[in-house]
Amino acid sequence: MKLLSDKYQKLQENIKSLGSVAVAFSSGVDSTFLLKTAVDVLGRERVIAVTADSASFPEREREQAKLFCEQQRIRQVVFSSDEMQSDAFRNNPPDRCYICKKALFRQILSIADAYGMAAVAEGSNMDDLGDYRPGLKAVAELGISSPLREAQLHKEEIRMLSKELGLPTWDKPSYACLASRFVYGEPITEERLAMVEQAEQLLLDMGFRQMRVRVHGQNQGVMARIEVLPEDFNKLVDETVRRKIHDALRKMGFSYVTLDLMGYRTGSMNETLDQKG
Repeated sequence: MKLLSDKYQKLQENIKSLGSVAVAFSSGVDSTFLLKTAVDVLGRERVIAVTADSASFPEREREQAKLFCEQQRIRQVVFSSDEMQSDAFRNNPPDRCYICKKALFRQILSIADAYGMAAVAEGSNMDDLGDYRPGLKAVAELGISSPLREAQLHKEEIRMLSKELGLPTWDKPSYACLASRFVYGEPITEERLAMVEQAEQLLLDMGFRQMRVRVHGQNQGVMARIEVLPEDFNKLVDETVRRKIHDALRKMGFSYVTLDLMGYRTGSMNETLDQKG
């Protein structure tokens, strides 16, 4: 616990050194903890929360971000993200996250400047270094601060500290933007982003907390590959439940509805990438 206390102190020192900061805020576990700590250290006058209004960001997450800022009396700036206007993003290459993050943080940097904030911070943690994360390259290139990584905090440690602070997100399931549900090379469209959002909302409403709905296929029918925790398999394949999910997703536009037998895992779309060269 002393090590965790030391990391938290290091985080506070890092944030204090920024002077003032615009926090990229998505309402997830990491960004909520970062925003709360920034306000505690710097005060409300020297912190703003910046949230993107995007087709790849679910409505429920936007509403949760808004509610948290209202409850905590934190200034929030919501801006329209224009990644869907970019052919480079829509074509969904392996470095899609880099393309998106580069454009996104350029907008946040402009907002930070307009509000007189000295720095921009984002909420990646040490666990993000263990997967294919091209977005971190954009973070580094633009000089965005990553206080959680700088303090060497891992996800579980952030959850523990969030619980101590009384944050509602301490046990919130991990999340990622909806664009991460698409096979690299298959185009991203507003219609299919909406399909994924609806499908995942259905699963959430049915009590599946940690899950993903991945999208495969284009012209010959679109397949939904559902990932849930292995301990939720029995619940999902119950005849009444699976028929409800199948019928609902078919109405949403999916031609096929499948269960991934490996279960939920982060970055499963990266498993097909050849990272040797």
